[in-house]
Amino acid sequence: MQDTLAQLKRGERGIITDVSSIHIPLKLLEMGCLPGNFVELVQVAPFQDPMYLNINGSHLAIRKETASYILIEKMANE
Repeated sequence: MQDTLAQLKRGERGIITDVSSIHIPLKLLEMGCLPGNFVELVQVAPFQDPMYLNINGSHLAIRKETASYILIEKMANE
């Protein structure tokens, strides 16, 4: 089973491998939630929702439910 964006811990990074476009708002796709882009979890709000992300230099917040539809490949921390 592949990891999802919702499973990232603070400071972890990954590469987006697949996006279920049925469940992802078009605005997120336009803002860079596309396969091949790097993503880092910057911070999580209280109660674990929403998640604050850095995607290829763009900062955005998304709901954890939405993040569960974005598949990633985790990168080793340097």
